[in-house]
Amino acid sequence: MFNLPSLHSIALMLPAIILGLTFHEFAHGWVADRLGDRTARNLGRLTINPLAHIDPIGFLLLFFAGFGWAKPVPVNSYNLRCDMKQGMLLVALAGPATNMLLAVLSAVVFGALMGLRLPYFREIMLYMIQINVVLAIFNLIPIPPLDGSKILAGILPGRQVWLDQLERYGPILLILLLFTGVINIVFSILVSPVFNILNVLARGIARLVM
Repeated sequence: MFNLPSLHSIALMLPAIILGLTFHEFAHGWVADRLGDRTARNLGRLTINPLAHIDPIGFLLLFFAGFGWAKPVPVNSYNLRCDMKQGMLLVALAGPATNMLLAVLSAVVFGALMGLRLPYFREIMLYMIQINVVLAIFNLIPIPPLDGSKILAGILPGRQVWLDQLERYGPILLILLLFTGVINIVFSILVSPVFNILNVLARGIARLVM
C-alpha cells in the first residue's frame, strides 16, 4: 500500500507537492475573500507562502501514500455576501479546480519545452501533472472534511444535516477507504485516464512546437 520513494524521487516530487498544496489552499481563501469573508486574510492565510499552508502529516502522506492535504483555510460562511450554500460550494470547488488548472498548465509547459534537454525536467513535470490530478480528485470525494462534501451540500436541495453529522466520522471513513484499497480503485478509475489525457495534450503541443 505504502511505497517508500527514494530521496531522488522525493526531490523530484517536492515542487509539485508544495505548489499543489499551497495553491489549493490559497484558492479557497481567495474565493472566500472575493465573496466577502476576510477570515483567511486576517489570519495570514491569503498567501502563496507554503509555510502558511503545509500540514506535516498531509505533506508526508503525499510522498508515501499518494494523497495528502494541507492545513484547511478557515472560512466563515456567515460573512459571505452571496447565498451561503452557493458561496461555500464555490469556495470548496476552488481548491480542486486550481489543482486541475495547475495540471493542465504543467502539461502545456511540458509539451512546449519537451524538446529541450533540461536535467530532470521530464520527471518534475510528470509529477506536477500527476500529483495535481491526484489532489483534485481526492478532494472531490464527498466525505467530510474533503471539499467534495461541501460541493455535494451545495448541489443538493435543502440543508444536508447528515453531512454535518458525518463530519466527525470522516477521517475514520477515509482511513478505512485507504486500508481496504477503495481509494486505490477510485484513483485507478479516475486519475489514470485524466493523467493520460494530459499526457496526450503535452505530446500534441510538443509536435506543434517542434
